[in-house]
This record gives sequence, structure tokens and C-alpha cells, in this order.
Amino acid sequence: MQSEATQALSFAPAVGDHAFTDRQRMLLALVHELGRTKFAPRAARWDEEASFPHANYDDMREAGLLALCVPQAHGGLGADYPTYMMLAAELGRFCGATALTWNMHICSTLWTGVLADAIPMESAQRAEHERRRQLHFRRVVEDGAIYAQPFSEGSAAAAGRAPFGTTARKVEGGWIVNGRKIFASLSGAADYYGVLCTEDKGDQHPDVRDTLYLAVPARAEGFAVSGEWNPLGMRGTVSRNLTFREVFVGDDEQLMPRGIYWTGAQTWPAMFFTLAPTYLGIANAAYDFTVQYLRGEVPGEPPVKRRMYPTKQVAVAQMRIQLEQMRSIFLRAALEARANPSKDERMRLYAAQYTVMEGANDVARLAIRTCGGQSMMKHLPLERLYRDSRCGSLMLPWTAELVLDRMGRETLYEPGERDE
Repeated sequence: MQSEATQALSFAPAVGDHAFTDRQRMLLALVHELGRTKFAPRAARWDEEASFPHANYDDMREAGLLALCVPQAHGGLGADYPTYMMLAAELGRFCGATALTWNMHICSTLWTGVLADAIPMESAQRAEHERRRQLHFRRVVEDGAIYAQPFSEGSAAAAGRAPFGTTARKVEGGWIVNGRKIFASLSGAADYYGVLCTEDKGDQHPDVRDTLYLAVPARAEGFAVSGEWNPLGMRGTVSRNLTFREVFVGDDEQLMPRGIYWTGAQTWPAMFFTLAPTYLGIANAAYDFTVQYLRGEVPGEPPVKRRMYPTKQVAVAQMRIQLEQMRSIFLRAALEARANPSKDERMRLYAAQYTVMEGANDVARLAIRTCGGQSMMKHLPLERLYRDSRCGSLMLPWTAELVLDRMGRETLYEPGERDE
């Protein structure tokens, strides 16, 4: 029997059944309706053109979703971490590129909001952070500003294993930023770029603990977007290259005080799990399409039923089993996310990341094999879902390979242990 929460909704959410709060049900219904009526019909366009989904962001701005995780005291919707994860999965089933870029924007408010509230700070740092984040929250709430969050540089930095090559040198009134980012989603579309960079202390010994998190205005002198964007999938993210040449950034553009990002990364590992809901949504979309297709209910297609074949029935059952496994571990990890998780919780978080990122492509693979050749036509969404789903396990800082490495190492070694 379905729970009362799910009965109150007209659809089964991408995260599955759960005892949602009234507010979560309301927000899920909002995202589902926007996705179904507006985002899904536009998704093929962003993919074909490799263009940014500006129209979707206009709709989200009007609905207040750009300020989803801005605290209510600052004019936002005040959503917590689990609520965001539920909504992002729901959005991902309608447009993966929109959900993935929304994550980059939301994290700029989530990290500086509820996550930062759980990160230890000295009283002066806390006061500084509270004053500065008011500026950023106001931009999102009142101006509808969009924030990007470029990580990658083509090195081990984005995985947390080396200092970022992009640097910031302290000067009077602010910082001078130099460097380059690649795979920078929302390039050319964002109003501010939340850049992770290493403080340049002039000693030739960069340290990952000196990572800074700065908001670089899109119109800053010395900032530029360059390069082509023609990838396999997630084409609507428009993740081109960013260059910073002697870019001045004022002190108030610090999204976190000095040293706090590194502390947060150690304190709140779930901050890096926020890419996963997009791919859970894609897995749901591939499953949804398969059921529609086999039942002969795809809009605009001949009403040919293929559901009577045992091979199709078995394949759908396999897809549903895998989807339920993904939903279960994803939702548990999202609900128990917190500062300073136990070792067991951290291992489950890694396992959830791997399960979703690899599982999304597996579900999409089964969908294509089950629906057959006609389902790969460009006017249908399945081939796009398959291409988008393949990108998940490649995304830093927790690629599938790095997650396996972390799980194995952290299972067999306690902190500080070394082999002789």
C-alpha cells in the first residue's frame, strides 16, 4: 500500500515513496509540473543545439526555485539538503542538463547556507561569513542572479588530491585571480562564477588547506569564456573553458572565509553527492519511457503494444529492480547526510554515489535493448537519456573510479594508519 504522502501526489516521485512533509510534497508537485509541461518538451532543443536552457531558468526564477536553498530569513524557500536532493532528482527526469546546472547554482547557496552553519568557525569568521552571504543571497533572491561553480582544471585538484592551479593573491580590498578552469558548466550564462582556487602566499608551497571560494563576476575585467562545446551528452550544460588573467575580486566576494572550504570538505562529505540526483532522475526517465513504449502510449507514436512478449516483461522487471535499489540507497544517504558522518554513513554515501552514477547508464542501456532500434530515433528521448547517463560516472570530484578507490582505502585503513 502506498503511503499517504505519495497518495497525495498525482505521480510517483523519482526518489520513490517516502513520508514527505507537506512542504516537500508541494515543492515536488511544482517541479514535476514545470518539468512535465515545460522542461521535457524543450530538452531536445538544448541537446541538439548544445545551448543553455535559458527559458527553463526563467521559469525557475519565476517559481522561486533559484532561491530554493537560500534561508527563509534571507528571503528564500529555506529548503534543507534532503529536500533539494528530492527535487533535483525529480527535475532530472525531465531535463538532465537543467538539473545538473541547477545543482551548480544551488550549491553556491547550499554550501554557504545550511552546510556552512554546521562547519566550525571562530566568532569573527562566523560574523564575516554572515555579513558576506547576505550579499550573495540578496543577488539570488532580488536580482535572480545565477551562480556557477567551476571545479575542473584537468589535474588532481578537483578530486581534492592537489592544490588548485587557479590562484588568488591578496591585495588591498580583495584578491587577484589567475588561472584556468575546464568543463565549467553555465559558462556564458552565469552572473557569478564560484571559483575554487588556492591562496597564493608567495612561498612556492601551495596547500590544499588554503583553498578559497570566490565569486567572480561575469563582467570582471580579465575574465573570459572560450573553447568549443560539442560533447557526447549533457550538451545543454555548455561547459566551456574559463580563463582568469589578473582578475580583481573584492573581499566581499568570498563565499566562505579563508580556510573554511577545506574544513567543510572534510566535515561535510555529502556536499559532493549533489550531482547524483540528476542521474537518478535520468534513470527514472529511461524506465518511464520504456513502460510507455511497450504499452504503446508514447505521444505522437503509433499505439503499437509490445508488452505481451515475455522477454520485454522480464527486462522491465530487471529495470524496476535496479531502479528501486538506486532509489533506496540514494534516499537513505540523502536523509542521513550530516556533518562528521560515521564511517558506516560515509561508506554508504560512496556506495550511493557509485550505484546511481553507474546504475543510471545501466538502466538506460536496458531501456534501449528492450525498446529496440526504433527507440533510438532522435525525435524520441531515449538516445539522449542514454548519452546523458554515461556522463555521470565521469564527474569530479567523485568519479566512479575515485569512489572505488576511496571506499577500498578508507575501509582497510583507519585515519593515520600506515603500512611499514
